[in-house]
Amino acid sequence: MTPAGAGARVRVLFVSDTHLGFDLPTRPRVDRRRRGPDFFTCFERALEPARRGEADVVVHGGDLLYRSRVPASLVTRALQPLMRVADTGVPVLLVPGNHERSAIPYPLLAAHEHVHVLGGPSTVVIERSGLRVAFAGFPYARDVRPAFPALLAATGYRQVEADARILCLHQCVEGAACGPPPGYTFRDGDDVVRASDLPHDVAVVLCGHVHRHQVLRRDLRGRPLAAPVVYAGSVERTSFAERDEAKGFVMATIEAGGPGGRLVGCDFRPLPARPMRVHEVVTSVTSGLEREIHAAIEASPVDVVLQLRVPEVLAGAEALRAARLRALGPPTANVTVSVRHRAAESR
Repeated sequence: MTPAGAGARVRVLFVSDTHLGFDLPTRPRVDRRRRGPDFFTCFERALEPARRGEADVVVHGGDLLYRSRVPASLVTRALQPLMRVADTGVPVLLVPGNHERSAIPYPLLAAHEHVHVLGGPSTVVIERSGLRVAFAGFPYARDVRPAFPALLAATGYRQVEADARILCLHQCVEGAACGPPPGYTFRDGDDVVRASDLPHDVAVVLCGHVHRHQVLRRDLRGRPLAAPVVYAGSVERTSFAERDEAKGFVMATIEAGGPGGRLVGCDFRPLPARPMRVHEVVTSVTSGLEREIHAAIEASPVDVVLQLRVPEVLAGAEALRAARLRALGPPTANVTVSVRHRAAESR
């Protein structure tokens, strides 16, 4: 007999850390280019394959919003792109992240027959393309290291009948890395999941929280992980520490086989994130400052997010005032000023 799900594959669109609402005030006091629309634009672009029928399931790995206390209007706007996908019959799963304080605000706004919020340890079984896939997970958990085995067991994923299983998290996993070179690697903190605690009977761990796209296949000692851990990363650059990172989403392909299925495809698809640049101001006199700033802006892409790092002696210079910076650069740019790590937004 042919086993259930033999030859079938499920395509999962995995997107994470959209941080919607970032730099998007409801009543802006200054008329300038805002970063907020960039995040919505990249989120919409990430979901295009699902709207074209190229994905069987969409998983959002957490931090849909930029913080937990937001107006209902922002939650509605953030959920609309996912609701449009769900309206086509494509199931959508959300893992609440730390920015939502492990819960989606105004949960009734997410009510939809094809939208599943993993608001606690739980498992959702979805059948697509002849394959039954169990999606297990839980919201972001503080001090997850000692609690992880119990949280995993509480999902009940081993008690459901499925051809493949996927674990969905919003956590730091041992071996994940972030930050500019040389970077930082998560190892043994209370907020880091042990590599040895990852289950062996899942096809893949889809994980949010770390903003750099990466696929972990081995632990810090070089031993193969029980299952690959895939970070989609964030859809936009949220800080200058991410300025050299590609931003995008992942298309993962799952098939039956083994104890929990197999990951047979993992395609990272980049998004048009805003370019970020850092310019170290060379001059130490005010007379040449404006000329140098203008040259730095001219040498950058027109829609750049540019950080000027200036000596403390120039901190109060007229050329660094918000209105003057807006006059120097194109209206599509964002320019900030950093003085010995004390950042003050100037555009």
